[in-house]
Amino acid sequence: MTPDDLDQLARKRAGAKLGWYTHAAAFTVVNLVLFGMSRYGFGNRPWSVYPLLGWGLGLALHGISVFVLGTGSGLRERMVQKERERLQREQDRNGR
Repeated sequence: MTPDDLDQLARKRAGAKLGWYTHAAAFTVVNLVLFGMSRYGFGNRPWSVYPLLGWGLGLALHGISVFVLGTGSGLRERMVQKERERLQREQDRNGR
């Protein structure tokens, strides 16, 4: 990879991670407000747990896509490399 390619990839990965941190911060602030509304304002049941669970699942999936499966993970890169090798073997076999 050229230095420009490395720089572009590094920026893309950093942007994905920053996006998750922004998502996590919004999740925390909004759910604290919803908890306060649920506890001290609207209704007499703790309804704020429902948006917390739903959005929490979304945040967890976002984190998995960024840190485990995303462009920044070694797992994805190993899978791509394995697929390249498999395609190269098929091409060599069919080309002979």
